[in-house]
Amino acid sequence: MAVPSLDPKLLEILVCPLTKTNLKYDKEKQELISDKAKLAYPIRDGIPVMLADEARKLD
Repeated sequence: MAVPSLDPKLLEILVCPLTKTNLKYDKEKQELISDKAKLAYPIRDGIPVMLADEARKLD
């Protein structure tokens, strides 16, 4: 099964809801990474879940 890709235009406009900074796309893990907040927001069925409660904490 192919890993779905995130629309590059969507990535340009999405920012971390906590820090308002740009996000990095991790295609393998299907996550959007906020370096400043140290959070990884999941992408489910091609849809980014931009809720801090749903994000994974990064070390």
